[in-house]
Amino acid sequence: MISTSTVVNSVVEKLRAALARGQWRRGEMLPGQRELAEQLGISRPSLREAVIVLETLGLVRSMPGKGVVVLETSVSEPHAHDAVADASLADILQLRYTLEPFIVGLVAQSITSKEIGQLRLTLMDMREALEANDSEAGMNAYIAFHEELFALTSNPIFQNVVQQTSNALKQSAQVLRNSPEHLAERLQENEAVVRAIRNKNSALASAEMRRHILNEGQRMGTALNIPDDHLGN
Repeated sequence: MISTSTVVNSVVEKLRAALARGQWRRGEMLPGQRELAEQLGISRPSLREAVIVLETLGLVRSMPGKGVVVLETSVSEPHAHDAVADASLADILQLRYTLEPFIVGLVAQSITSKEIGQLRLTLMDMREALEANDSEAGMNAYIAFHEELFALTSNPIFQNVVQQTSNALKQSAQVLRNSPEHLAERLQENEAVVRAIRNKNSALASAEMRRHILNEGQRMGTALNIPDDHLGN
């Protein structure tokens, strides 16, 4: 049986190729969902997921009541890097808040004992850096921990998206290094995430990660603009 993620990934690549060869140009609307889904031989839900990925890549934009408009006909790694380079700290935290809680929730459902062991080793590196008062090593371990979480997602579509999150996290590293006094809090919050993952508690893992990122915003003096129904979760 072909997994949904494999189908969606295939559709994303087909649509990117069609955009690259000029089948639809910038400013044009894609065919309606029903028509395009029939052309591609897929379900409309799979098509909608593919469109979300294309939106994340900056290729298209969904316009309620109108359809999907083409923004770009191709995307390259330098373009993605430039987008991250232009992002503010609030943008970076908002991206992390959107993706990381969902990712850890998925990871909690499928993580192996070996993978949990690696996460705990990285947290030990952070603790050792804290005890040695080595802020540089502490921040490197913090970034490594989150990158390891990104790498554990089994959804192939996320691989492109989480790379942007990883790049954004590295971009904010200097701000993190400027507040080494908060390393102990970051360690405690990340330990709470790992405990929830180890217990296979997806909801709690997601909640702990949301709490961590909201706390990061407070520590950095940056308010996150997030939907009201997410507050307090």
